[in-house]
Amino acid sequence: MLQHKYPFDSSIKHHIIIALGLALWIFIFLYFTEPLDVNEFGDTEKLIYMPLYGLLGAFCYLLFLPIQNYLYQKNDQHWFVKTELLFFLIFIIVSIVAARLFYLYVIVPGEPYPYTLWYHLTSVIFPALLTILPIVIFGRFAFGKYKNKKIQDQKIEIKGEGNYEGLRILLNDLICIQSSDNYIEVFCISGNDVKKTLIRNKLSKIADDFPELLRTHRSFIINPYHFKQWKTEKGKLFAELSSSIFIPISNTYKTEVKSVLNSTTE
Repeated sequence: MLQHKYPFDSSIKHHIIIALGLALWIFIFLYFTEPLDVNEFGDTEKLIYMPLYGLLGAFCYLLFLPIQNYLYQKNDQHWFVKTELLFFLIFIIVSIVAARLFYLYVIVPGEPYPYTLWYHLTSVIFPALLTILPIVIFGRFAFGKYKNKKIQDQKIEIKGEGNYEGLRILLNDLICIQSSDNYIEVFCISGNDVKKTLIRNKLSKIADDFPELLRTHRSFIINPYHFKQWKTEKGKLFAELSSSIFIPISNTYKTEVKSVLNSTTE
């Protein structure tokens, strides 16, 4: 279960929105519910300290984002249940430490009898976390599901004939397709590697279904997005694609291919 993928959105903008929503929720919760001795603050003090608590919560959330991005890249842009749990563990620990320090050095500096750590944890911090964490969990999950849906909507489906399995991938992950007898071999990016998938279908059928792809040879169609440069070897012309894949250009398609690929590099 811990290895299962978890809905995740890596957009910094969306995480900033979550942090701002968290700050606003903390302020509203503290201002209107007045837990413990918050009701002893005057209106001016409430408008000073309550927003500061909110900003402190937002800061604790944003503090983790560089680590989050590191973990996301390390896992080949995948996010798992165990990674999400690690995020919340770090977020909770950092929030507890920050809340305690803020209380001691901002709220009651020099107070001879501040809350003990245990009382502060059980009566203030833990109850506050129980109201805060659902907001963070929901926000992260909702943005993650929204991103996953957008990705699925952007995918193309390369179908196999009959009951043969097809392939759903993002167009920009598709590098090229090669004809292999009654099959086609699809080359696509998977993380940091190139994955090859064999599907029962005809190259001409795929070329008709996806006019955004470019026919370069009777046995190849390519995605112009992955074009890098030209290469000539023994009088034959090749197009170099991502991951150092070289595709032959036949005389039949040379004029059109050059016109399209040269325009992609301008």
